Amino acid sequence: MRLDKWIAVLFLVGGMIYGYAAWNYPLLPFERNMSFLPNTFPIALAALAIILSLVILITPAPSGNGEEDVLGGIDITRLRDYKIGQASMLIGGMILYALALRPVGFLTATTLFLVVTGWILGERKLHIMIPVALIGAGAIWLLVDEVLGIFLRPFPSFLV
Repeated sequence: MRLDKWIAVLFLVGGMIYGYAAWNYPLLPFERNMSFLPNTFPIALAALAIILSLVILITPAPSGNGEEDVLGGIDITRLRDYKIGQASMLIGGMILYALALRPVGFLTATTLFLVVTGWILGERKLHIMIPVALIGAGAIWLLVDEVLGIFLRPFPSFLV
């Protein structure tokens, strides 16, 4: 079976588990009469994931007429040729970012995340990366904190 079919199976199982969890989410008494429930969007996402996974699984494999795949199919035998280390470092960076948000603060953690992951992806112009990361983190913090009213600790906890 091709790699895209295996990935579709994983998404199908994940969508089914997510849909089951969203369907059985316990609602508060006042939420039961609302037109848009807290689990409505997760149920829709799960249904979309299940439908798209089934479409990928049911779609027949392209015929081998000699033409190269447009996306350049992933060959599992050449796995070492892909940038697995770079992808692993990005995933590790996301995990570290999530763990650092509270103790380090949103602005510091987001700026460091953007600069470090940009460096991992090959950007070497720090004089551009640092100001862009600072402006981006500041703008997102301002929108979330001031416009949406969701408190995000902007600075490390020892400075507050």
